[in-house]
Amino acid sequence: MPATSDAENPEGDGSPKLTLFQRIRYTMVKPDDDGGRAKEVDTRSLAELEAEMARADDKERAIGLIAAPLAAAIAILVGGSQINNAIDTHQSTSEFYTLLYTLAGMSVLMLVTALLRKRLLLGMVVALFGLGVFNLKYWGFGIPFVMVGAWYLVRSYRLSQKVKLASGNGPGSGRSGGAPPRSPRPRSNKRYTPPSS
Repeated sequence: MPATSDAENPEGDGSPKLTLFQRIRYTMVKPDDDGGRAKEVDTRSLAELEAEMARADDKERAIGLIAAPLAAAIAILVGGSQINNAIDTHQSTSEFYTLLYTLAGMSVLMLVTALLRKRLLLGMVVALFGLGVFNLKYWGFGIPFVMVGAWYLVRSYRLSQKVKLASGNGPGSGRSGGAPPRSPRPRSNKRYTPPSS
């Protein structure tokens, strides 16, 4: 029995068959058209949005509280490995002790910012810890921290944009506050045109 295009396109709506690249792309990236769905509008008030922007929610705090002890364990593991390698190769270990203290300090800072619910600071510390470990060629430990830090930073940015839109200072609203600008006066022209009578 010959294969028909209906077997590959079960809807049979006459749409062209997608290539392998297009199928992979549309599974990873949301298409531009929303299929007729209306864009979600945030109906929260400005005070609610500002309160949410000021403090991390329970999910973000829990992720930070989990990431901090993991970061401390990774700092001890990575720092100890670097120190042992320096001892085996008869190198100075002072810079590796400094590295260990820096990574451990960042994990403590992660814990403090998670306890204080500071989303933006937590995102920056997590991302910097991940970059530090990533640059030491421990990619498996560094990449998850970079991704989590980027997630925090994106959430902070999106909330700040919602606050700007709710306060009327968003894009398309003119200046960043106050009354809209007046139209400028016409500039004087060097040519003189006598009035017509």
